Amino acid sequence: MGKEEQTPKRIRKSPEERREEVLDAAVQLISERGFNGISMQDVADKVGISKQGVLRYVGSKDNMLAMVYHEYYNTTGSPEDFFASGMPGSDPEAPSFPAYLRYLVKHNSRRRMMVQLFTVLTTEALNPEHPLHEEFAGRQDQLWTYYSGFPWRIPPQLGSWEDSMRPLVRKAMEFMDGMQLWWLRESDIDLNEEWREMEMILFPSPLWDGFR
Repeated sequence: MGKEEQTPKRIRKSPEERREEVLDAAVQLISERGFNGISMQDVADKVGISKQGVLRYVGSKDNMLAMVYHEYYNTTGSPEDFFASGMPGSDPEAPSFPAYLRYLVKHNSRRRMMVQLFTVLTTEALNPEHPLHEEFAGRQDQLWTYYSGFPWRIPPQLGSWEDSMRPLVRKAMEFMDGMQLWWLRESDIDLNEEWREMEMILFPSPLWDGFR
């Protein structure tokens, strides 16, 4: 008799590994089709487990979306990451806001799928029924409050951060969102180069010389 064939052992993954696989699959599918364009079964098929298996790790489709957004998109590229980078302007005692935005654009240029995920969700969340509608509707206020917690170094002619910078922060975020959308559409665009030009409009000379 010939040697009996052995059935390959099934690799048992830890709950942490399986959860990461589920969220990785969700990120890819949402960035490609949108949150409303996928089902939990789609995520299960991509991971190779049952729908109930997916629900065991994320609880519900809405909860999965919140996990994807908060744990993947929002966990990197923060001012704290910038302060730890050692880049010019990153002194945590007197950081440069234009330098931070430059860092953030560079960071986003290296995570195209995450930027696509954010862009898709931004559009879908216009629907009041979308699970992230309220969060995206209040995004500008949230960013302002968050950024206001750091001791940014700005030209003294502007006065205090609280009194002068809110409109500029809003414009910077709006320009960045629009530029990233253009970048997603046109693969030959250099996002960092585009932002360098925009930076000179947002933070012009001579006012911002020495503060970028």
